[in-house]
Amino acid sequence: MGHAAGVLLADMSGDPVAHRTRFSIGGVSVEVSGHRAGDAHLVPSLEPFRVADGPSEISIRVEWARSLSAPPRTQRFDSGTTWRLFETDRGFQFDFNAPVFGPQPYKRLLIDQSFCEATLQMNEKAFVDFPCESEPLEYPLDELLIMHRLTQEKAIELHGAGIVRANGEGNLFVGHSGAGKSTTTRLWTSRQDVEILSDDRIIVRRDTAPGKMRMYGTPWHGEAMFALPGSSTLQRIVILEHGHGNVLKRLPSGEAVAELFARSFVPFHRHEYVAAALQFLQEVADTIPVYRYSFEPDQRAVDVVLQLHD
Repeated sequence: MGHAAGVLLADMSGDPVAHRTRFSIGGVSVEVSGHRAGDAHLVPSLEPFRVADGPSEISIRVEWARSLSAPPRTQRFDSGTTWRLFETDRGFQFDFNAPVFGPQPYKRLLIDQSFCEATLQMNEKAFVDFPCESEPLEYPLDELLIMHRLTQEKAIELHGAGIVRANGEGNLFVGHSGAGKSTTTRLWTSRQDVEILSDDRIIVRRDTAPGKMRMYGTPWHGEAMFALPGSSTLQRIVILEHGHGNVLKRLPSGEAVAELFARSFVPFHRHEYVAAALQFLQEVADTIPVYRYSFEPDQRAVDVVLQLHD
């Protein structure tokens, strides 16, 4: 991968990949390497997702540049906050900016179109006054990596809370912000012996067992602060909305796909990513029962789901 976007610092005194670490989220393994110890440092949210050495779907090489030049003109997406996406002749470029670091990007991710091989350039100039702030893998870079890699696989990230009962039954409660995901996790933990994989972001992918789906915890939690690296076979999906009477309604496949898509994290800058997401969600809806749940935030809401027979 080329490095014309920055002037790389040369250091021939040691092994440029002396430090390595590896983590896995939702079945996607990421290896990070670099010359400095901090290059392979995992932020606290990623530490529980650390795994042993082995094959990785994504490989990132961290390098330091004296400065990072202006981005190319082909901008694909602007988050409106900390990052912008550009398309290059070799893949994609993510630029991360913050006013405290000045006008230049404080880091830049260059990655191929299949989201396998990447170089993360850290801007030496930006961190002169903030040496302790140079966390290569800090959010949102970690989520952007995984979210884009999932476009290459039969998997998707959903805005949901994953709750696993003691008998191994996995229930995924999906909802927009404010729909009641964190409230639901609190209700279940006060009533049942359950494991909460996440109270805000869950990855769903094909299970190794034929005809089944599996849900995975992620580091990106909500108000209830649940974020675990475990996984579970998915029994059902429940779309949350505030209402009266704790009414569950099973959705037909087409409606289920539309509702799930509206609560998914999909890169919209390429139509093929959207098409792949819709195709996979159709497979999910054909495999797993999906319900709309108009619920009230009390223990009766848990009872209704416990008594459900798909």
